Amino acid sequence: MAIRLSRVINSKQSQKQQSRVPKGHVAVYVGEEMESKKRFVVPISYLNHPSFQGLLSRAEEEFGFNHPIGGLTIPCREETFVGLLNSYGCIVST
Repeated sequence: MAIRLSRVINSKQSQKQQSRVPKGHVAVYVGEEMESKKRFVVPISYLNHPSFQGLLSRAEEEFGFNHPIGGLTIPCREETFVGLLNSYGCIVST
């Protein structure tokens, strides 16, 4: 049985790559300050994880369905989010 590690792309990738979201993925913006949000592209399967759903609940409480950046915004520290992704066995490229 093989385990496939997903790769998450953050905002340091090229502008052309940033605008694309591969099929089966979703772009999320992570950070506590509006000016310092970073964009990550994560597999939609992560949305089912209980810890990720907790972050989505926080986002709903803070922003409702009106996210200021226009995309899904998660109000947590980048390090916390990367740690969560690492716990899923994900590789985060910087």
